[in-house]
Amino acid sequence: MNPTPQRIAGRASDIGEGMTVLRALPTRQRRMIGAWCFLDHLGPVDFPAGHGMHVGAHPHIGLQTFTWLIEGEVLHRDSLGSAQVIRPGQVNLMTAGHGIVHTEDSLADGQRLHAAQLWIALPPEAADCPPDFEHYPDLPRWTDGAATMTLLAGTYAGQHMPARFHTPLVGLDAHSPSGGNLRLTLDPSFEHGLFVLAGDMQLAGETYARDELAYLPPGPTELTLHLAAGSRLLLVGGEPFPEPVLMFWNFVGHHKADIATAWRDWEAGDPRFGRVEGDEGRRLASPPLPWVGI
Repeated sequence: MNPTPQRIAGRASDIGEGMTVLRALPTRQRRMIGAWCFLDHLGPVDFPAGHGMHVGAHPHIGLQTFTWLIEGEVLHRDSLGSAQVIRPGQVNLMTAGHGIVHTEDSLADGQRLHAAQLWIALPPEAADCPPDFEHYPDLPRWTDGAATMTLLAGTYAGQHMPARFHTPLVGLDAHSPSGGNLRLTLDPSFEHGLFVLAGDMQLAGETYARDELAYLPPGPTELTLHLAAGSRLLLVGGEPFPEPVLMFWNFVGHHKADIATAWRDWEAGDPRFGRVEGDEGRRLASPPLPWVGI
């Protein structure tokens, strides 16, 4: 029997430069799912001629950014010197650790863009690790009943995605052009989230529409759901974090003092964050620090 999930509706969030995303994590109802602490759904959006996604230089600490591209082409550049175009069906994984800066730009204006961007919180022992960037153009992909499955992170159904993560987790994309039933095998030690990227799914007698998240606590070993024709589903899961992390702007940390120090370093132009070559001087301003006396 399927457990009764918690329903979480994505909320619109302005990420600057005229762009709006639907944010499913964090929310008041659910801060994290395993180490996954942030989930934005961008698009699908058709940019008019002369317009596209152009996100200026901004910093991160204490996390890994995880980009899953469904449609379009995006150029990632960072302070390590990375310059990588990501295309549909590919993943970019950037480890911020002690500190990194990056930009994100549509490769060509006037394109259609559809993507999910997630953050993975680093545990305390890895939070201050050196920054890194990896690109994964070829992911494990197979057909399972009504859906084409793509393994984005971790291990599933005998498949393994080779990226380095610092806590046990899983990420999976299920796309069903014709619709039908889908049975998922779950690790009972993981909590899981099922997020509808397109179409809708039926789970435990309820219908979940696009941009809705179904949260499931640890325990179940399998799950049966029905996908409407044209649906796409994102499954994320992992072992529950011992305690919630702190999040402010683009920073994730385990102590307010660490985030406050990073904020001051960014404001002061400290070499800690470096510079992105070719950023054309585009640099995002941070909001005021929410804590006093730290």
